[in-house]
Order: sequence, then structure tokens, then C-alpha cells
Amino acid sequence: MGLFDFFRRGLQKSATKISRTFASLLGGIKVKSASDFDEWEAALVSADFGVKAAQSLVADLRDRYERGLLQTDVDLKGALRDEVCKRLQKNMRQIHRAAEGAPTVILFVGVNGSGKTTSIGKLAANLVGKGHKVILGACDTFRAAAVEQLQLWGERSGAEVVSARHGADPASVAFDATQAALSRRADYLLIDTAGRQQNQKSLMEELAKIRRSIVKLYPDAPQEVLMTVDSTLGANVLSQAREFSKTCGVTGLVLTKIDGTGRGGMALALNEEFDLPTFFVGLGEAPEDLQEFDPQAYADALFAEEEK
Repeated sequence: MGLFDFFRRGLQKSATKISRTFASLLGGIKVKSASDFDEWEAALVSADFGVKAAQSLVADLRDRYERGLLQTDVDLKGALRDEVCKRLQKNMRQIHRAAEGAPTVILFVGVNGSGKTTSIGKLAANLVGKGHKVILGACDTFRAAAVEQLQLWGERSGAEVVSARHGADPASVAFDATQAALSRRADYLLIDTAGRQQNQKSLMEELAKIRRSIVKLYPDAPQEVLMTVDSTLGANVLSQAREFSKTCGVTGLVLTKIDGTGRGGMALALNEEFDLPTFFVGLGEAPEDLQEFDPQAYADALFAEEEK
């Protein structure tokens, strides 16, 4: 299955909803009036594009419509798809890598149930499959099941796991994992952390402590701090991104559970609000279902014609 098909499958609910909204709004070949764009804006907000992105997108389309540059529903839908793609491409880049011979450290953060551990396991499997030496740091020491889950992924993928007893200090585990990655000349160190709500101050401070413990041993790390985002949660994700960014300097996103959302615009909402690139998307349970994010495939799938 190609990348477009993965996105198409995961975003089908969103694509269907927006396609139907477009059809009912346009009511024929041409938009009835510029005021119809207000309803269009509301439809995009309901599809999790975020208020800021929806207003900006629709203002641009309304302006082009009023100047006669866009007339048919095909014109408008194509222009919206292209604009979504262009905006997502603006912040796209490669994962920052460490200097040659040093491990690339990626710290994963996010709320409970957002898919951190599963995403780490899938990424580890992909990296090991490409010949990289990978170490996993099991810093979710408060939940024994999380450590066990990461160890299972380590066994499946061939990645080494650094862990500690249940209830151990997460920062000390991060320190040990960083030390192991440096001494064993790993290519990648992927660090799991306990899920936490963004309004839990003490737990958020713990994330900052984990980061400090890594920097103490390896000043150039982490190269990336990736926040896993449950795509089904809607606008609450914006608040999550704001607080996690303040605490530990989020540098990019992993969108999970896209196959379960009926909306799908969250990638653009986060991109517009925080200038954060999306690096990976989760579209299923298998390791290969963690895909590198492709703005064009994403936009094409989101605005694909509804299958008859």
C-alpha cells in the first residue's frame, strides 16, 4: 500500500465529511455568494483545522473568489488543497542528527494514551531495519506495563532497552540511557517518558529534569523533542502543545491514531499555531504503519473525492 493510500485510509472520515460539506455549500457550479465562506470556515474548524488556520485559509480563498480568480467548486477545492500543502511544507525538514560518531537523542513527550511507547517501538523497528544501532530509554518508571511494552518492542526490533525498577527516578534512567548510548556508540537513543496532562505542574517539571539529566552528560542532546499527538482529541491538543513546548522545548510532532479520527486537520492547526513540523504519522498497529509525514499525500488524501 502506497503512502497516499495510507493517508487516504486514515483520513477517509475527514475527507468524506469535508467533501459533503463542500457539495452542500456550493450547491452547483459556483458559490452562491461570498458569505457562504463563513459556513466553509465553520466546517474547517469542526474538522480540527483550528480557528487561526481556518480563518486565514478562508480569507485567502474569499479574496481570490471575489477577484474572479476562483469560480467553480473544483477551483476552490483544489486551491484549498494546494494551500494546505504549501503551508505544511513551510516547516518541513529532516530530523536533526548528531555529529558523526555521536548518538542522535530523541525525547518523546505527550499526554497519557497518546501513543508514545508504540511510536517509539515502531520507529526503533524502522531504524534497526535500516542498519542503525538503537537504544531505548524506559523512563516511564511509574507504569510497569510501559516498561514491559518497550522491552517487547526492543525484543521485536533488535534494539537494546535501558530500564530500572518500578518507581525509579525517571531522570536517573535517562542519564543511564544516555551514558549507554555514548559508551556503546549507538546511532540513536529514543527516550520514553510517562504520559502526563499538561496542567500537572509537578509532572511537567519532571520532564524538564529529565532533559537536564541528558544535557548534563551530553550537552548537545537531545537533538529532537517530539510530542506525540492523539489525532482524535481535537482542539485540546493545542493546549497540550503550548504547555509541553514551554516545559521541554518541543521541536516536532508525531500524529497518532489518524485512522481513528473523523476530522484530520490537526497537522495544519499545530503547524500554523506553533510552526512545528510533523515528522511521522501513525496509521495502524504494524511497525510499517508509522510513516514519514508527506504534506502532499496528506493534503491529497484529505481533499480526495468521496468514493462512490
